[in-house]
Amino acid sequence: MDISRVDLNLLVYLDVLLRECNVTKAANHLGITQPAMSNGLRRLRQLFGDPLLVRTSEGMTATERARELQPVVRSIVSSIEQVMQDKTPFSAINSQRVFRIMASDYAESCLMPRVLRRIRQEAPQVTLDVLTPSDVSFLDVEQGRLDMAINRFDKIPQSFHQKTLWSEYFACLMNAENPILKQSFVLESYLQASHIWVSKTGFGVGVGVNPKDVQRLGWVDEALAKIGHKRQISVFTRHYQVAMLLAEQHDLIATLPSRAAWLQRDNPQLVFKVPPFDIPPFDLKMAWSPLLQHNADHQWLRRLIAEVAEEVDAEFAEFGTPFERG
Repeated sequence: MDISRVDLNLLVYLDVLLRECNVTKAANHLGITQPAMSNGLRRLRQLFGDPLLVRTSEGMTATERARELQPVVRSIVSSIEQVMQDKTPFSAINSQRVFRIMASDYAESCLMPRVLRRIRQEAPQVTLDVLTPSDVSFLDVEQGRLDMAINRFDKIPQSFHQKTLWSEYFACLMNAENPILKQSFVLESYLQASHIWVSKTGFGVGVGVNPKDVQRLGWVDEALAKIGHKRQISVFTRHYQVAMLLAEQHDLIATLPSRAAWLQRDNPQLVFKVPPFDIPPFDLKMAWSPLLQHNADHQWLRRLIAEVAEEVDAEFAEFGTPFERG
């Protein structure tokens, strides 16, 4: 094959087609018409002497030859993108960029207000679009449609770049008049109390919670299940700010990440306690696509977020870890 006769745009088409496995979606991603993409697929089939994508009961499916080509084509296209990347330094003060960041409710509460403050100082014309885990997928991150995902991740695609922002453990937040404080705050009294459940991590559309399905209830309940116990949950919420407001009620306990509880440090109605059992800590991470690794705008954003996280971590350490007030 004479490579000088090959239209390299076809490799870009193939890269997107093999990710989307859908001609229309691939066309939309590249900003071309569906007939143009169909024509591109026809030319690719002629070029490689293989159908590449075939229609099955599950939609368009990649052939064995296409699966072999996918990592090679992705590597070639990624290399070209890096070579062609604009090397002009990012001008924060003049930028009108829109940065799209997926942040869990916990990350949004503890980190994003400070991130926005710094952005307003350094890049006043930049817009921040914060999405929830239910709004996006790993594919959105991989394809660069999303600048950043900030969350606690059980699993993450190996191709992603990532950085740990801080390690987190848990605290109990409750009203200063909660009856449980009139006795020893031990596991037995904790289990007899009424609790607020709060959690929303991962990607995809959320569904209702089954109180009996401990494996899906998250960190706190899995830790209790491992020692043969179960707490009494009175209310389920996906929002940490709501959980902290509900903790002001006289008989409820919110067991939540300690930096979220720390947001209420100046609230005289609330006190903090160290949980009376071990809950494994977790890492808050930011993750991004390899397509954005060398982008000057993105490098500025990553540096800013990392610096803000360090500031939060330092202030939290001064407050005391682990902390207990009340």
